[in-house]
Amino acid sequence: MILGLTGSFGAGKGAAVEYLVEQKGFVHFSARAFIVEVVKERGLPVDRDSMILIGNELRKKFGPSYIIDSLYARAKEVGGDVVIESLRAVGEVKSLQTHGGCVLGVDADPQIRYARAFARGSETDKVTFEKWREQEEEENNQSDPTKQNIFGALQLSDTVVQNNGSFEELYVQIDEALKKFSTTA
Repeated sequence: MILGLTGSFGAGKGAAVEYLVEQKGFVHFSARAFIVEVVKERGLPVDRDSMILIGNELRKKFGPSYIIDSLYARAKEVGGDVVIESLRAVGEVKSLQTHGGCVLGVDADPQIRYARAFARGSETDKVTFEKWREQEEEENNQSDPTKQNIFGALQLSDTVVQNNGSFEELYVQIDEALKKFSTTA
C-alpha cells in the first residue's frame, strides 16, 4: 500500500507516521525532508517561510505534483507498505490517487494544533498564534496549483481523521482507515 498523508499544521501527521512505521511496518518518505534538503543546499534558513518558498518554486518549475512524484518514485523502488508525508497541494493528492495510492488526512481544532506545534519547538513554529494562523491562511492557495493548498488537499483525502484527543483515539481511527483502504485497493 502506498499511503499519502496530508493534514493541517500541528494536527498530528508526525504521530500518525510514527504509528504507521513503528506499529504497522510502513516505510516513511517525507516531503518536508525533501524540501529541507533543497533549502539547505541553497543556504537559506530552515524555517517555514523558506520551506514554502522552495516547495512552491519546485512545483512551479517542475509541475504541481513534482515533490510527491519524486517521493512516489522512491517508494516504488522500496516496495511494501509506504507512507509519504506531507502532501501539501491539490495536485499532489490527485497525482498520488491517480497512481493508485490512498490519501489519509489528519486535522484538529486550530487551538490544539497551535499548542502542539509550539510545544514541539521547531524553528518553523516559533511564532505567535496570530502569525501562525496568518501563515496558514497564506498557504491556502486555491487558485494556483503550484502553491500549497493544505485545506484543499485535506478535502480531497480519501479519509480524514479528527485528532482532538489521545494517541490511542488517533490510532483507532488510523486502523479503521487502513481497513477501508485495503478493501478498496
